[in-house]
Amino acid sequence: MVSKRRRLDSENRETVTEDASKIMKQPLSKLARKSYDSHEVEENGSIFVRLLKTSGLTLKTGENQNQLGVDQIIFQRKLFQALRKHPSYPKIIEEFVNGLESYIEDCDCLRNCLLSCERLQDEEASTGTFYSKSLIKLLLGIDILQPAIIKMLFEKVPQFLFENESNDGINMSRLIINQLKWLDRIVDSKDLTAQMMQLISVAPLNLQHDFITSLPEILVDSQHANVGKELSKLLAQNTSLTVPILDVFSSLRLDSNFLSEIRQLVMGKLSSVQLEDLPVIVKFILHSVTDTTSLEVISELREKLNVQHFILPSRVQASQSKLKSKGLASSSGNQENSDKDCVLLVFDVIKSAIRYEKAISEAWIKAIERIESVTEHKALDVAMLLIIYSTSTQTKKGSEKVLRNKIQSGCIQEQLLEGTFSTHYMVLKDICPSILLLAQTLFHSQDQRIILFGSLLYKYAFKFFDTYCQQEVVGALVTHVCSGNEAEVDTALDVLLELIALNPSAMRLNAVFVKGILDYLETMSPQQIRKIFCILSTLAFSQQPGTSNHIQDEMHLVIRKQLSSTVFKYKLIGIIGAVTMAGIMAEDRSVPSNSTQRRADLSSEWCTQVTSLLQLVHSCTEHSPWASSLYYDEFANLIQERKLAPKTLEWVGQTIFNDFQDAFVVDFCAIPEGDFPFPVKALYGLEESSTQDGIVINLLPLFFQEFAGVSQMTSQESSQKSMSSLCLASHFRLLRLCVARQHNGNLDEIDGLLDCPLFLPDLEPGEKLESMSAKERSLMCSLTFLTFNWFREVVNAFCQQTSPEMKGKVLSRLKDLVELQEILEKYLAVIPDYVPPFANVDMDTLDMIPKSSSAVSTKNRNKGKMGGRKQKADISKASSTETLLTEDTSECDTVTSGRSPVEKESAGKEGKTFVSLQNYHAFFRELDIEVFSILHSGLVTKFILDTEMHTEATEVVQLGPAELLFLLEDLSQKLENVLTPSFAKRLCFLKNKGNRNIGFSHLHQRSVQDIVHCVVQLLTPMCNHLENIHNYFQVRRLSYYKTRNHSLGAEHLSVDDKPRVKAQEQHTMSSCYQKLLQIFYTLFAWKGFTHHSNLHLLHSALEVLTSRLKQTEQEQPLEELISQSFNYLQNFHHCIPNFQCGLYLLRLLMTLLEKSAAPTQKKEKLATLAKQLLCRAWPHGEKEKNTNFNDHLHDLLCIYLEHTDNVLKAIEEIAGVGVPELVNAPKDASSSTFPMLTRHTFVIFFRVMMAELEKTVKSLQAGTATDSQQVHEEKLLYWNMAVRDFSILINLMKVFDSYPVLHVCLKYGRHFVEAFLKQCMPLLDFCFRKHREDVLSLLETLQRNTRLLHHLCGHSKIHQDTRLTKHVPLLKKSLELLVCRVKAMLVLNNCREAFWLGTLKNRDLQGEEIVSQHLSSPESTSEDSESGMTSHVSRDRATQDGEDEASDGQKDQDNDESDDSSD
Repeated sequence: MVSKRRRLDSENRETVTEDASKIMKQPLSKLARKSYDSHEVEENGSIFVRLLKTSGLTLKTGENQNQLGVDQIIFQRKLFQALRKHPSYPKIIEEFVNGLESYIEDCDCLRNCLLSCERLQDEEASTGTFYSKSLIKLLLGIDILQPAIIKMLFEKVPQFLFENESNDGINMSRLIINQLKWLDRIVDSKDLTAQMMQLISVAPLNLQHDFITSLPEILVDSQHANVGKELSKLLAQNTSLTVPILDVFSSLRLDSNFLSEIRQLVMGKLSSVQLEDLPVIVKFILHSVTDTTSLEVISELREKLNVQHFILPSRVQASQSKLKSKGLASSSGNQENSDKDCVLLVFDVIKSAIRYEKAISEAWIKAIERIESVTEHKALDVAMLLIIYSTSTQTKKGSEKVLRNKIQSGCIQEQLLEGTFSTHYMVLKDICPSILLLAQTLFHSQDQRIILFGSLLYKYAFKFFDTYCQQEVVGALVTHVCSGNEAEVDTALDVLLELIALNPSAMRLNAVFVKGILDYLETMSPQQIRKIFCILSTLAFSQQPGTSNHIQDEMHLVIRKQLSSTVFKYKLIGIIGAVTMAGIMAEDRSVPSNSTQRRADLSSEWCTQVTSLLQLVHSCTEHSPWASSLYYDEFANLIQERKLAPKTLEWVGQTIFNDFQDAFVVDFCAIPEGDFPFPVKALYGLEESSTQDGIVINLLPLFFQEFAGVSQMTSQESSQKSMSSLCLASHFRLLRLCVARQHNGNLDEIDGLLDCPLFLPDLEPGEKLESMSAKERSLMCSLTFLTFNWFREVVNAFCQQTSPEMKGKVLSRLKDLVELQEILEKYLAVIPDYVPPFANVDMDTLDMIPKSSSAVSTKNRNKGKMGGRKQKADISKASSTETLLTEDTSECDTVTSGRSPVEKESAGKEGKTFVSLQNYHAFFRELDIEVFSILHSGLVTKFILDTEMHTEATEVVQLGPAELLFLLEDLSQKLENVLTPSFAKRLCFLKNKGNRNIGFSHLHQRSVQDIVHCVVQLLTPMCNHLENIHNYFQVRRLSYYKTRNHSLGAEHLSVDDKPRVKAQEQHTMSSCYQKLLQIFYTLFAWKGFTHHSNLHLLHSALEVLTSRLKQTEQEQPLEELISQSFNYLQNFHHCIPNFQCGLYLLRLLMTLLEKSAAPTQKKEKLATLAKQLLCRAWPHGEKEKNTNFNDHLHDLLCIYLEHTDNVLKAIEEIAGVGVPELVNAPKDASSSTFPMLTRHTFVIFFRVMMAELEKTVKSLQAGTATDSQQVHEEKLLYWNMAVRDFSILINLMKVFDSYPVLHVCLKYGRHFVEAFLKQCMPLLDFCFRKHREDVLSLLETLQRNTRLLHHLCGHSKIHQDTRLTKHVPLLKKSLELLVCRVKAMLVLNNCREAFWLGTLKNRDLQGEEIVSQHLSSPESTSEDSESGMTSHVSRDRATQDGEDEASDGQKDQDNDESDDSSD
């Protein structure tokens, strides 16, 4: 308070000095001084004038200042002595005051008395006072005069209350009150306070503000409480005085309770105050909080503070600024600016409080953290988190943590963030560097939702902030692009693309920064290179002519340089860059009729440049098959994504059509001539016509020419263009996309390619496979790969054709693909080192493409095909039956041909090796997402026409199980790649970082939302297939029950019982079942559903599942949809064909419950389903020892124990019933209650039970003294069950003493003891007196288990197993803490006699004493002692046992300590 008074004193002095400077005619000088004797006031017998003059002050008339000839203190002392020593004292005081009152009746005289006096003495003679007080101020400093003068002044004030300011700007009322400020001493402070409050009550509003704000400078501290009470009454009566009153409260010494009442009063008026009053009110509220009330106050302030009503959104302000520039805006512009300033002041007050008061920042963070509902979050919350992050260094991490949690929980959506920037952009602009720093930090996260939020920070900072901030945003994004982190690069490039679409003109100003990315292209993936060239091309070839020419020139230079390179990476960059730039230049901009001729000419010029650029790319790639294939694929993607100008598209389409026809298509009658190792036939034709006027794909002659290096060509072949057969599929993809774009999706112009045959040898090896040479096998395998990829592209092209005939032919090609898969498996099984011809050419597949693949010479090609690097060595090793079964049960490696385990087992006995085509996925052409529309197909009637186009016959074609499995496997791989977050990116330092995305390049060019939308459209046909498969197994199960009642299901049928065909069909249907559930799970587990913009996709997906139960016309809420979908899916558990299907069904149901607001109602159903799977005897092959099965079993156990209503009871059932059954069963048998529990899987059961037990007891709240007796009893009973389960589990290590079991005992045993110390011991402190026997029994049971843990520590040391001994020190420490804590509990309850401390011998797991310990020194300490905790009844027996053990126990301690030190 003292420092505040001094500060206000200095301000008041400055004010008085300014007022005096307005009145002074000229400054004083010690060199020249004038005489004003002519203006002196005559005495005329006035004792007032005479005493003043005697004391050194001369009164002046008119506008002249009174003159003070002596120092102020000397004047006051002289006057005081003159009055005090006057003969008529104290009557002289009354005469003196009367004289003053008579003198100031004149307004000019009064003004002179209120203004500062003129100093006549030299500056050197001054005592240091740099200003002169007024006469009234000097007189108020004399105690004997002060009461009378104060009374006189208050009588004078009412005369001037309602007068306006004079011409010189002086208000007499304010000037009179200013005399009372900063008096050295107040004689009667109580009277002064009463008069001031009375004056305030009658003064007009403008003077009330001034008088109230003057109170701290007038009153003494003893009157602050009284003034506070009076002002609080005034505050309740008059809202307009809120600001000055609150301003005064912050300067007064008031009681905290009183301030709390005022704060509540003000908080109630917060929503109705004017904006200009808001800063002072918020300042008072924040300054009046304490550490205990901060959270409550901030929470209430957050709810009622709503500055959004006073701020126009930025879009409205922008429109008004345009109107203002046109002269159409209203005159409210000044008011808007004033409102902005007030809002800025409010946030400045908040920033100041946050910066200097840690409690306020922490309270604000907690207030936001406590909000649970998404709808309750406001733009102010996001703004405050950003402000706290930038302002408060102490709570910076806390605000970031809360922000991350809110993002992950979906509370802060994109709309809320955009509203925050739109409303508070003026405030956030000042903390732009901190916002960019936060965005940079969020970019480093592994959570895609947090990364997305960071990208939105960049986006809206660029959108709403000024040019400087936009430059900083672009610079930060370029830094992310050049960082080398794959996730950062992808997200930063996406943001740059959005910024170009958002504000192209602003991005063009920063194009020079983006251009620097060209130096970092070598480390980019193909998709990233496409984005970079798309960004630069868009900036360079904008619609504004004559702009960004320097970027155009540099891009042309870079592309030409890269195209001319012979290095794979550089040529790839050149091809992608050239095609991307050509697409931007040739984009159809639909020039309007009113456009200038210059722009039209520019478009025509760009078309010419596009033609020349594409011809350059073609010339640079025509001699390299992989380069040509890459060029065709890139061009195809461009045509699929962008709408090119008609002129350019026409030229491209005609060129591609002619090239393809000349290179690959020949007449049916033209039989190939050449020295081929196998007979050539026209195979895989769908039209069986006797005429010879059809067409054929000339595959074998073209490929054999490259394979064998033939230099002589026939006359027919010489007329064809030299093009590699390796480019067949990619060239066709480009052709069909050009035709589809030109004809709006109609492919009638090239429909002959769907059913035309290929010139091939008979690809089915049959018995001649063993007699083939290695070169012939390689040739046949390569031809099979090329044919397989050709059919995949054909299916891609014609899958969306609507005519039944075309659909039938597509299904036929799908069957051909399934047959070719089986043929490929046969060839690959006998060629372990074979590397197939490339199918997808990009930087990701560089390591898988033979280095000699671009060469044409015989030597290099033979080396590449036959003697290349060993890439699939692990495939050739999968020859055993166990390995095949392992692959069959793997979720990621299902056998693609649908081959049954029986066939594979028999083949394995014959010495053959079967491989999974999953390992060759990179060498297959990618299926488009549109292909899966085939899932909609039912029965298709195909018409066979004769030569005269008349119907000769009809054929019904349908989607079979093998074809269904083929489609589902590919769809599952696509969804897993796109929707499942890749954790492999963190561990990619030993692998090529793009391996995960090989074969999905087309897929990644589409948005995730688009892919999810396509899959949602497929849910209906997939549900149909799922129900059909379920009915299939249900029928088989019912039929099998009739024949074998003891069997558990139809899936137990052996090969001897059913035909081989049925077994293979059953295996295929089971695989389809698993893949369907896997697809459903991957779809609904997508994290993107939590985003607000994707909720409609989730609704659509759930509506499809709900409609399978009942049809509803009206829209249902999300909770109801989830419940109905759960009920629909759980019906499939009755006929689950294998263990993996059951697990995926459980995962799918769990995923649905995670999206529910009330999942507890369905949790018990999940536990029931999980237990049914555990109690079911699965067929042979499901229990094999492999990593995938163990992981699946671990997940199933966790699901069961996490969702059951009584975890302890479930653990006791498994450990107390299932494990004893296993112990008494034969070696290879299992538990009868839990067939999944075998000696191989016991470790998994044991680990999960120990982990869940420790997790359960940790979640139980510790007992407190305030809990009721019933709560104490319930918790004590719970802990009794937990300790009993712990005892059962720990004792199992005597039977199962393998390392994994012992490791689990050491690890989770310590965790259980620590949880017992923290959660249970406080409960025992309160329960011991009333439940003495129960507590002692509980401790006895725990003691026996801790002894076993002590024996385990000795076992670990005696076997010198470092994997176990590293856990020993921490475990022993916990055991020692338990001893001390139990003793403290007994002492607290006055039961010390129940505690006895003894020393245990070191024993092994079977309880046998470790004899080697006797050789150590007998001297030791008792640090490794163990407690003997018994009840009072058994204390004698425990004592006797303890004495027996104590004889040798002391000798064991040194050995333990030495072992501990060595560890």
